[in-house]
Amino acid sequence: MGKTVASETARQETAVPLPAPRAPRHLFGSSWRSRAWWTTPRLVRALTGLCLAALLVAATVIAAVLGGARDGTDVIGHQAAPQVVRSADLYFALNDMDAQAANLLLFGADPDYAALRRETLDTYEQRRTQADTDLQRVAEAVTGDAAGQRAVQTVIGELGRYEALVARAQLLEEQARAQAGRPSADALAAYRQATDLLRQQLLPAVDEVTKANAAVVEGNYTDQRAALAGGWWWILFTGLTTLIVLGLLQRVLAVRFRRLVNVPLAAASLLTVVGLVAALSLASRADDQLVVAKSDSFDSVIALSRARAVAYDLNADESRYLTDPARAAAYEQSFLDKTQSFARVDGATLASYDDRLAALADKHRADHGQVGFGGYLGDELRNITFTGEQDAAERVLAAFQQYQRDDRKIRELNAQGKLKEAVTYNTGLNPGQSNADFGVLSAALDDNQAINQRAFEAAVATTDDDLAATAAALGAAALAAALALTASGVRPRLREFA
Repeated sequence: MGKTVASETARQETAVPLPAPRAPRHLFGSSWRSRAWWTTPRLVRALTGLCLAALLVAATVIAAVLGGARDGTDVIGHQAAPQVVRSADLYFALNDMDAQAANLLLFGADPDYAALRRETLDTYEQRRTQADTDLQRVAEAVTGDAAGQRAVQTVIGELGRYEALVARAQLLEEQARAQAGRPSADALAAYRQATDLLRQQLLPAVDEVTKANAAVVEGNYTDQRAALAGGWWWILFTGLTTLIVLGLLQRVLAVRFRRLVNVPLAAASLLTVVGLVAALSLASRADDQLVVAKSDSFDSVIALSRARAVAYDLNADESRYLTDPARAAAYEQSFLDKTQSFARVDGATLASYDDRLAALADKHRADHGQVGFGGYLGDELRNITFTGEQDAAERVLAAFQQYQRDDRKIRELNAQGKLKEAVTYNTGLNPGQSNADFGVLSAALDDNQAINQRAFEAAVATTDDDLAATAAALGAAALAAALALTASGVRPRLREFA
């Protein structure tokens, strides 16, 4: 037994010592790509960071998309589109000024037209005041637009000259005491200079401003719709990504800490869902209202504004036709050209226009989807959207047809040598006379335009309300709450490893 103990002792003394225990590799050299590196605290912290980053990215995308929609609506609704309407209104006012000036020459010194002459002078002064106001507003709105400023400067510089020529024509006419429809040569020469100045310089300059702002509206509308279409999907993508990351964090906490639901994280997820739905709804609603504002209503507003301006120019051409026999053929062709701008009937002459328009109008009344004529009125009848708009547009069509028939009677009376009867019928305000029927047409145009103008303003106001500072503040508050809830949801769990 002693021998056995001795041999055991010797074996222990010669044994190779065992190596010291090594620390786990994940505490030192393990790569972050290794599963062992992802301890619970590291995984929770990483997912928390992803959640916070995803919330911030989603909020940034939402703010960019909805902020762009708000800015785009502001350009269309409060800047460019109103500017188009103002410049179109200026175009109308200038045309009616010239129509009234032509009527004054028609009346001459005939006492039968004394009352009409006073009323015409009043209307001329009203239109001159309106033109001055519109011009001032247009000038304020083109600040920063070099082309627009040049056009406005042309109007400002030449409008005074035009008014001076009209005043001279009136003075010469009073001095000559000419008979109705036969102004003195000097008065007629002064009026010719005035109307040529209007048609060759003033109206083209105003039309340039109108077209420039209409192009701004069109370009902004196209860009904004594209941005909203793409932005909607970006909101959806970032929102769903945020929900997925929050769900992963919720899952990790449930598995590793054996808790069914982390209430703060659940609240953060709910806030994210609500915010995502609200943002998608606002983006869709902004797009819908943009279509209503631009395509459904503004396109009709501008078509009807131009139609009204053309109608008053038509009315002026009738008076020019009677006032200036030497230019009668040119004014008659001008009347036909503007008639075609109002309601285009391809290939029609002045003699055939009424019958051909009547046939197309009858087809349209039988089926409102059939609009066989073009021009501004055709554009409007193809863009009927709102309650009462169809009836209003139908009244415009009927009134325009009657006004055209009146024009043929004026020309017929003039051709028969019944100049005074033609002047009376042209300028008369009694029911059945041309200017009375023109008043019906003007009122119908105003009613039709008002329907679309109200719809335009309502659509812009809806977007303004939807994307106002209140919505931004609510969004910021929801974001802050979601960030705070996410952080507070993981903080107690991380403390367990402290």
